[in-house]
Amino acid sequence: MRIGLVTEGGYPYATGEARLWCDRLVRGLPQHEFELYALSRTAEQERARVPLPEHVTTVRTAPLWAPADDGRSYSRRERRRFGECFRELVQGICAGAPDPFASGLYGLAELAREQGGLYAALRSESAVRALESACRAPGASGTVRAAQVTDLLEFVDELERLLRPLSLDWYEDPGGLGAADICHAAAGGVAALPGLLAKRFCGVPLLVTEYGVQLRAHYLAQLDARREPADRPAVRALLAAFHLRLAVEIYARADFLTPGNAHARRWQEKCGATRERLRTVYPGMEADRFASVGEAADCGDPDTLVWVGRIEPAKDLIALLHAFAEVRRAAPDTRLRIFATAAAPGYLADCRSLAAQLFPDEAADAVTVGENPVTFEEIGGPDAPSPAEAYGAGRVVVLSSVIEGFPVTLAEAMLCGRATVSTDVGAVFEVIGGTGLVVPPRNPRALADACLSLLRDPERAQRLGAAARARALELFTVEQNVAAFQEIYLRMLAKGSARPAGEVPFARPPEARVPGHWTSPTWAEPLPDPSSEAAV
Repeated sequence: MRIGLVTEGGYPYATGEARLWCDRLVRGLPQHEFELYALSRTAEQERARVPLPEHVTTVRTAPLWAPADDGRSYSRRERRRFGECFRELVQGICAGAPDPFASGLYGLAELAREQGGLYAALRSESAVRALESACRAPGASGTVRAAQVTDLLEFVDELERLLRPLSLDWYEDPGGLGAADICHAAAGGVAALPGLLAKRFCGVPLLVTEYGVQLRAHYLAQLDARREPADRPAVRALLAAFHLRLAVEIYARADFLTPGNAHARRWQEKCGATRERLRTVYPGMEADRFASVGEAADCGDPDTLVWVGRIEPAKDLIALLHAFAEVRRAAPDTRLRIFATAAAPGYLADCRSLAAQLFPDEAADAVTVGENPVTFEEIGGPDAPSPAEAYGAGRVVVLSSVIEGFPVTLAEAMLCGRATVSTDVGAVFEVIGGTGLVVPPRNPRALADACLSLLRDPERAQRLGAAARARALELFTVEQNVAAFQEIYLRMLAKGSARPAGEVPFARPPEARVPGHWTSPTWAEPLPDPSSEAAV
């Protein structure tokens, strides 16, 4: 089976837990041929490519960061055709209408397919004027109506970058995406655009996997953009409308959707995905990396709380530090070890400053150097050379986020057999499944009480940790992930291939194709009725 795997800003040029599942999937299915189609975000990203197995036959890359001007200029007739399609597209964006958006999107794709790239046309004055007319038309929101010329120019520039997959030559090439048996988009949004076109032009079945909903990620990024001095509300509104319309189109056209958790699934259903085309497939993690800690008799320091992750505002370490202050009042010997996989420098400085204010350095006597009960460490250091050893440093692992999709660090802590205390955000409740304590977000008192209950009852913490490891081994391993996608690939291939009417997929056994006496057509004949004369 030929599988065209489409990625954006990730595999095979980037690593990290959010992208590793692609590599694990490819390596877990060596019986299939994989062709990689990567949309890269930066030049630096393309300089480091991960080693690929032999059954990856093709790697094609299209940069979204570089100018895509191919020097193609349209004739008057082609410009008129472009104007009609582009007006439909921006009408669908500004008025929130799905039909004009889809018609304009595929019309532009067909024009690019026949006549060449859209770079010059999308950046032309006529495109800006068409956008301005759509912004002023009835049905547009007040924010969009207030768009200035600079807003229009900025949006058109961003739109050209987002629509670059329409101008790629991946579809008509005999060895390209259009000839694949299945197109698997590793994310929604722009990453799924090549799959939409391969389906429309060549009839290739489309599978879309979202471990983090791209539409939700865009909305969260826009919330951060509102705090910037150069914030442009009209541009944000137009981009949000584009991503919403694109998500709706992807969910409507995809043959199958595999959200990574129920939280992502609810987003997809809200945007129009039908339940018969949805199946939740949890991300797969390498359980062997955590086996040494998860199977050890030692459950970690009974007086230590552990936090692991990227230090950023969404993780709400401020609330965790205030909760730890409550814990210290009730249990003065408790320590908090914060292990950073990455950090936003400004937020890290704020957290260090708050920790220094809340917890003065302590010393055992007058000649000993003082030590703070809160430590900020990096995974890879001498005290925690691996993530497993970071989780194993304490008996209880804490997650304090206010925004979360699929909490990878929580699943890793479960594989390490650790009891967990988490805030009720994203897919946390679904991942925990009753094997840990869950409290409301932005509630330091509740977080502190939950931590104290486990610190004071080590037997309960040990039971919860054992149950958590058993659940993680059942649901969040590479093996279950690969097996699920293998089954989905076979179902999609059987459904999408041309067959005579009434023929059942895979009804003919494989051994029927091997020469020998067993290849007689009698294998397909029904057995005689035991009560009939022929059976006597």
